Parts: sequence; C-alpha cells; structure tokens
Amino acid sequence: MSIFAEVLAFIRDPDADCFEQLALEVFRFQVANVAPYRTYLATVGCDPLKVRAIEQIPPLSTLAFKYTQTESTAVPPGPASRLFRTSGTTTGADQRGRHLVLDLEIYRAAALNHLRRMFFPDLQRMAILALHPTADRMPESSLGQMITWASEEFGAETVCTATPAGIDVAESINFLNACQRDVHPVAILATTAACARLFEAVATGAGPLALPPGSRLMDTGGSKGQSTPLDASAVVELAAARLGLAPALVINEYGMTELCSQLYDATPLNSAYDERAASRRKLAPPWLRPFVLDPATLRPMGDGEAGVLAFFDLANVGSVSMLLTEDIGTVVDGAVRILGRAAAAEARGCALAIAEFAVNNDTDSG
Repeated sequence: MSIFAEVLAFIRDPDADCFEQLALEVFRFQVANVAPYRTYLATVGCDPLKVRAIEQIPPLSTLAFKYTQTESTAVPPGPASRLFRTSGTTTGADQRGRHLVLDLEIYRAAALNHLRRMFFPDLQRMAILALHPTADRMPESSLGQMITWASEEFGAETVCTATPAGIDVAESINFLNACQRDVHPVAILATTAACARLFEAVATGAGPLALPPGSRLMDTGGSKGQSTPLDASAVVELAAARLGLAPALVINEYGMTELCSQLYDATPLNSAYDERAASRRKLAPPWLRPFVLDPATLRPMGDGEAGVLAFFDLANVGSVSMLLTEDIGTVVDGAVRILGRAAAAEARGCALAIAEFAVNNDTDSG
C-alpha cells in the first residue's frame, strides 16, 4: 500500500493508536521526496534519522509556500492533482503562495469528513448559499473547491452569488427570503468579509430575516478584506439579529491554502462545549495534530501556554506536513484557541526559520 493510500485509509477510518507511527512514515517520505524541505532540515541541524517523535520535527513556515515548490517528486502531477493559490490579500498577488495537492481525493476526504462532524452532524441535506466563488468560478481557490464538495455532499439546492469580482448581495437576500418563505433550512458558506456585506445589506434593506430552524452559517478568513473587521462575537451576534440564526449554528472555520485540513468552532451543535463566541475553542480532526511553540525558540510549550501555532497534517502527505503558522494561540487537550497574529518583532524564531529556508532555497535552485 502506498503512503497516499495509507493516509486516505486513516482519514476514512481514524485510529488514534496508529497516528504517531503513520506521521513519522509521512515525515520520512517527505524528507526523501521534497528536496527543498530536506535542505531546510539540514540548515536547521535536523538529522531525520534521529527523529523519533512528531514533536522533534522542525516545522516549515507556511511562508515558504511563496518561495518554492513544496510538493513531493515521488509521483508526477496528474488528473487527480490540483494547484491551489493563496488569495494574495496581505502581501499582494505577486507574492501568492502555491500548494500543489497531488491526490485530490485525500483533500476531499479530509474536508468532507470533518465538515460532516462539525457543521452537518445532523446529516440532513439543505439549501446552500455560497458567498464565495465555487471551484468552477475560481479553480485555484482551495475554499472554492471545499464549498463545491460540500454542496455536492450536503446540498439539496445550491446557489452561488459570488464571482472573483465580488458577491451579488441582492440575489443572496432574495434566495434567503425564498428559503424563509418556503421553510427550507439553509446553510450559508462564506468568508467573514462576505458576511459583513450581507449583514449590512440586510440592515439597510427590508429588515431582519428569520431563517428556518436548522439554518446555519460557516464563516472563514477573519478580517481579510474588511475595512471594519468583524470579530467572532460580532459575527455570531449579527447572524442572530439579522438572520435569526441560533448562536450554536454560527461556526467559524480556521484553515489555509497550505493545509489540507481545517478546524472548526466547538459549539453544542458538534460537541459538549458551550462557550462565548469570543473564547470558543476549535477542534481538529483526528489526522491533524496541533502544537504550540515558543515564538523565539520554536520549542514546544505546555498545555494552555500561549505561543505560535503549528500543525502536523497527515492530509498534506504530498507536500510538507509539519507547518508553522503566523498565528498565536493555545492548545488544551487538543483543542485550539486562536488569540491573534504573531508580531514580527516577537517571533524571532519564526523569522529565523523562514530566513534560513529562503537563503538555502536560493542556493539549491541555482
């Protein structure tokens, strides 16, 4: 069985006792087949043969996806592969990161299995309103691909009112009004910025909606693209006030192009947790392991201590699995709280890691 098949089998039927062993197999596969990653590990003094635990694997900054190709050369890209790119909203379109997913079925299984647990645990098909372009409209968007799969798997009817140029707010509200009139529960899949536009349009239009019971909203992306950012509490409050959504059914997703797996808010819909929106924890799937590292040294920190977040994602088997983010947070019993972005001045270890990688990548590529 190939390493890709092993990972897919684990995602479909997770066994916690097998995670560590499989993760180390994935790490060794990536060392052997991702040359820039192998060079980076040598630069930071890591001997892969001496790595005996996931905690010993040096994380690669997600920023590296802007500077080099991180995919494995063990198998050539084919019809089952897809290149995704970051939005470029923070560093500009010329600095967009790229993630070539070699086996799209692994990404699909990871996305749908955790989405089913965290956002559709009641397993009912419902109307879906997409406030982000679907894969046919934005093929290089990993979020667009995930929304397309969600529509196929969980949607009774799907309306996408977004293009790369923006969203049609009037069409969105018309669709929501129809769902309200016909008492059809609806799931809204959107960026946080798109939610802000929808909430504003409802407030200045005919007044608040009262979407049918069971309706829900998933937002992602945080403050990107917003002149006046909505925090997590504001999204939950406005969704209740302007759409009539129960707070437990307003769920924030944490994900990124560089990871094939996502985390979601824990609420009474999907867990035993019932916390204020501002302090909600996020739950990872069984194939994603979160870590908190000291921003200056990149050494692991204890449960509840704040530091820079890193993740080992089995679903990233075709590229690099141990990734360092730019986000600060805590991890307690595997649940993650996002506290904000890492300030460059305090993240000396993070800055050093990406600087060393960039220098060596330039040398390696000639």
